[in-house]
Amino acid sequence: MSRGTWNNNDKEGDASHRRGPADKASAQAETQGIRMLAETAPVVAAAGAVSPSHSVDSAIPDANSAFVDMRDPMVSADGHRPNSREIIRLTIGFTLSAIACAIPWVALSSLILPQLLDQIDPSTREAMIGTINAVGSVVALLSNVVFGTLSDLTRSRFGRRSPWIIGGGLLTGLCIFGIGFTDSQTMILVLWCTAQIGYNMMLAPFVATMSDRVPDKVRGTVSGFYGAGIAIGQTLGSLIGSQLIGHIQGGFFMGAAVFAVIGIVTVLVWPRERSSVDVAREPFSWRMLMSSFRPPRHAPDFYYALFGRTLMMAGYNMVTMYQLYIVKYYVLKDSGFDESDLAGHAASIIATMSIITLVVSLVAAMVAGPISDRMGMRKVPISLASCLFAVGVAMPWVMPNQFGMYLFAGIAGFGYGVYNAIDQALNVAVLPNPEEAGKDLGILNLANTLCTVLGSLLASGVVLLSGRNYMWIFPTAIIVVLLAALLIMRIRNVK
Repeated sequence: MSRGTWNNNDKEGDASHRRGPADKASAQAETQGIRMLAETAPVVAAAGAVSPSHSVDSAIPDANSAFVDMRDPMVSADGHRPNSREIIRLTIGFTLSAIACAIPWVALSSLILPQLLDQIDPSTREAMIGTINAVGSVVALLSNVVFGTLSDLTRSRFGRRSPWIIGGGLLTGLCIFGIGFTDSQTMILVLWCTAQIGYNMMLAPFVATMSDRVPDKVRGTVSGFYGAGIAIGQTLGSLIGSQLIGHIQGGFFMGAAVFAVIGIVTVLVWPRERSSVDVAREPFSWRMLMSSFRPPRHAPDFYYALFGRTLMMAGYNMVTMYQLYIVKYYVLKDSGFDESDLAGHAASIIATMSIITLVVSLVAAMVAGPISDRMGMRKVPISLASCLFAVGVAMPWVMPNQFGMYLFAGIAGFGYGVYNAIDQALNVAVLPNPEEAGKDLGILNLANTLCTVLGSLLASGVVLLSGRNYMWIFPTAIIVVLLAALLIMRIRNVK
């Protein structure tokens, strides 16, 4: 079957409406998987039985990947052939949502919330921010898998994913708004955990949409724009958060407004999701829901990707979650500033770091995705990006001053931009069963929550054990990130 290209999508899209039933059926992932099994069965039989130790990753064809040469790579996993306009709308939607979600989340979690806790009780700031992040991450871990599975099972005329994306954004915004009205640590913990539920109600179906609706041929490019959006949003989040340190309540109101509308905007920007009313599904049961927590078996590549991402993001979070405290009590510890001046100078340094990171990560994310598509490689660029990030983390360790932090922003920011540009494409490539994409991507995205738990525990532990010396965060993060690179290189069936 000849491969289509982006440039002739519109013609192909028109032609797709004229294809007969057989042609349409051949575009479906399930049909193609059956064809693959049927066509390869004689070869398998001739080769003999597969050994028990043989990986399912290689024994079972990935029906979600068009690069097995069994279908047009411009046909998405749901059997639809999007035209160029639809691909552009999908790309804009993913990028816009990534930016809009990252800005308030980073501003609140890494700067505004830590500053609020520092004002409420400085003696418990590290323990409290660690507790909020750890408990919130456990809640997010569970809700990510649950809502990924529920979105797989949802049958509505609005599709499987859209209702959850909109509802999750509204719930998140409501909880963030509530935090702006309390100085009770207990209420902050409860509201933050509930916001995590809403955020993952939105995130799990959002990520599954990339598996459903983005064809293989352009998935690396779309993932690159998505990664660029994350990089832009995170750096803008640090920049905006640094400006709102003195206006904490306004920061929470800003976050609430953004989350309340972003789900609605994203669904409107994307091509309308097709109705799922007539899609067959297994009847819902609690047993089936509990089975959604069961990870895939005999899929080593899946687990290398899961734990590799977990360690990489844990190393990232060790620095970013404690960024405000690192600058205030490590870089500026001998500056002689009082508390009010200290916060202002810390905000200025973080703002400059954010601008540096914005530039380098944007460049990295924009070029890494298309290059990865052209080379057909995922794991090697991701591993190299992790190593580059580790080099950046070393800069403030050997140079505990503003210049060291600026070097960290530039070097680590570039590495992180490359990583984000390709990581989601790698996650989709290691899925063992595309029919359970929501569930399995939910499990893979546990890395986003496990890394927060791990990063919080490691950072809080080394700081408290060292007598509140923030220097030890850096070597610990370097070790964690390099272990992540080694795990990614262990993936066998992705180039």
